[in-house]
Amino acid sequence: MFITKMALPRRTFLRGMGASLALPLLDAMVPASTALAQTAANPARRLGFVYIPNGVIQESWVPTTTGAGFQLSPSLSPLAAYQDQLLVLSGLAHRQADSFGDGNGDHPRATAVWLSGVHAWERRGRIGPTAIQLGTTADQIAAQALGQATPLPSLELVLEKPTAISCDSGDCFYSNTISWRDPTTPLEMEPHPRVVFERLFGDGGSAADRYAQVRQTGSILDSVTQEALSLERTLGAADRNKLSEYLDSVRDLEERIARSETLGDQGEVDLPDRPIDIPDQFDEYAKQMFDLLALAYQADVTRVGTLMMARETSPRSFPQIGVPDQHHTVSHHRNDPDFIARKAKIDTYHVTLLGHFLQKLRNTPDGDGTLLDHSMIVYGGGIGNGNLHEHTNLPCLVAGGGGGRLQGGRHLAYPEDTPMANLLLSVLDKAGVRAEELGDSTGLLNTGTLANL
Repeated sequence: MFITKMALPRRTFLRGMGASLALPLLDAMVPASTALAQTAANPARRLGFVYIPNGVIQESWVPTTTGAGFQLSPSLSPLAAYQDQLLVLSGLAHRQADSFGDGNGDHPRATAVWLSGVHAWERRGRIGPTAIQLGTTADQIAAQALGQATPLPSLELVLEKPTAISCDSGDCFYSNTISWRDPTTPLEMEPHPRVVFERLFGDGGSAADRYAQVRQTGSILDSVTQEALSLERTLGAADRNKLSEYLDSVRDLEERIARSETLGDQGEVDLPDRPIDIPDQFDEYAKQMFDLLALAYQADVTRVGTLMMARETSPRSFPQIGVPDQHHTVSHHRNDPDFIARKAKIDTYHVTLLGHFLQKLRNTPDGDGTLLDHSMIVYGGGIGNGNLHEHTNLPCLVAGGGGGRLQGGRHLAYPEDTPMANLLLSVLDKAGVRAEELGDSTGLLNTGTLANL
């Protein structure tokens, strides 16, 4: 058997004028004589954290049966196709989001605690600005370890413009992000698909310069096409197919973003450095951003991503599903059956969009499996019952195979007030990231329920 001593470097980029495009893992990047080429024992693992605000309708969310083969609840029914790679966890709590006597602020505290397990409140000094202090969040603990192998340690996304925010205390900045690099450094969540695309694939120049280039060439991808064709001629059939599928995904995203920006052009608004063009339809917006995160995983630009579906107290309405009311208003249903039904519709709609993301990951080959096989996607929020601002029985899902370390298809019901921080520690552990503690964690979740499920 012929074994080549040459291999394509793992961090290979296609480069063009003002752009660079990282490539997915190709067979040609792994020398045939290495152990990695002969086994799939150690695939790259991706972590994702998707936040939903304002709690859920518990009766429609929590499955009525536990263990393997559980029956999906109405709100989770859109995930039926992925139930074999889905864990539903109930009974988890973030008690550090409770007031502790420091007044209002349940919504900002819910956001802050979700990946940190640390209590947040407004610390006003007698002189000078308000002091902030939280804790390093789970995604950033992962980024410190997994991000050493990728161009971007992590990617932070949000599906809401910064102006669309109100909150119930003076420390509104806690609502703006779920990601903290360290106890005093919150990370900005990016809402603009074009900016995200350029962060992943742009190379040098100002935002205005890159946008002008796109206007002139029609596509960042166009500028690397010639090099892609040259590379393609050196690859085997399997790698050519993989490269073609990847470039098609990039092209599809560019075209969808361009369509959104064409609609924006009709408003005759002066173009700032940061594009203002976000799809008018929320489902298109969400799918674009989920697809960008999937593409970042596929190209191994990053292995850690966070995405906020909306900020707490979000005023977004959903007339497309028959809910013209603001999300936050509906969450305070006061046991009105009509408002309860509307809130349940929003919960189900968000889960449907998560299903799009999982489908994208499952349809994307990665090594000997798919991106979903090698990912762990944590989905949920810091409020359980939005009507009462309770931080117990939090909505929580974990989707994906974790590189062979998770077995889905189960509803795991934990004792009341089990710290959700224990789940975060467990997910990090399954990703090969060691952390002794996180927030109010008391240890890993029962290893009999998270090991090789």
